[in-house]
Amino acid sequence: MSNLRFLSEPATVAVVGCPFSGGQPRAGVDEGPIRLVQAGLVDQLKELGWKVTFDGHHQFEENNDLDDPPIGKLKNPRTVSRVTRSVARVVGGHAKNGTLPVTLGGDHSLAMGTISGTLDAFADACVVWVDAHADINTTETTHSGNIHGMPVSFLLGLGSKEEEFSWIKPALKPERLVYIGLRDIEAGEKKILRDNNIKAFSMHEVDKHGIGKIVEMALDHVNPNRDLPIHLSFDVDALDPTVAPSTGTPVRGGLTFREGHYICEAIYETGLLVALDLMEVNPSLANAADVEKTVAVGCSLVRAALGETLL
Repeated sequence: MSNLRFLSEPATVAVVGCPFSGGQPRAGVDEGPIRLVQAGLVDQLKELGWKVTFDGHHQFEENNDLDDPPIGKLKNPRTVSRVTRSVARVVGGHAKNGTLPVTLGGDHSLAMGTISGTLDAFADACVVWVDAHADINTTETTHSGNIHGMPVSFLLGLGSKEEEFSWIKPALKPERLVYIGLRDIEAGEKKILRDNNIKAFSMHEVDKHGIGKIVEMALDHVNPNRDLPIHLSFDVDALDPTVAPSTGTPVRGGLTFREGHYICEAIYETGLLVALDLMEVNPSLANAADVEKTVAVGCSLVRAALGETLL
């Protein structure tokens, strides 16, 4: 069924549920994966022709701030490290088996784990990061200490390295990373993006060129010969809050419903997808109708990235 060239037959998706919220302060984002699965995502993927494995949500020990005092500015560092390391092992194991890991978050600190796992299986993989935020603060530049705003800097090996995260091998190279949808970037992050020559397409570029051209330009940068594996890490706050209201850090002026889906469809069409993250659905925020809307969008983004077409 699949046109994805790096997968084994029969084409299999491993749904990795990560009900984890330790990378940021707002409760509820740990409910995101549970709601996505309750909404029928597993069966929806089977209807697309995939074999799907889902062995329940990963059980993470309760966050207990008393047990996990800050290291410098970093909040919950031991918990985040332990969880992301276990996620890296799970995702890497699936990727090495020729299975497509679809990780449902939880907060975006989890990408430290998912992308580490992908790079363990595919050292030359590139990352398409779709988000309102760059998530590239370092231990020095972070104001909040919330690690969900920092996973990219850990993956790139930027800033001073806390011992707690020494397991992360900075295997991601700046030229293998591209952003789409940015619109809320701190001054320190802008400097990091410039200093490391990291390609980023903000909403200004999306407005200027249109999403079709943007995806083409993004892929031309990270995957010019269209031969490298792709890890797509999608934060639902990349979408405009009118489309996906139930998320922890919504920012006006985001991607439309169709722009978000087009990115997923176009990545699938390359045949190069090896891992997918869908992060930051928070069902505790907004009213019931908005939660339902956000969960439905989350499910349809995953389906689009796994081959669902309009015709």
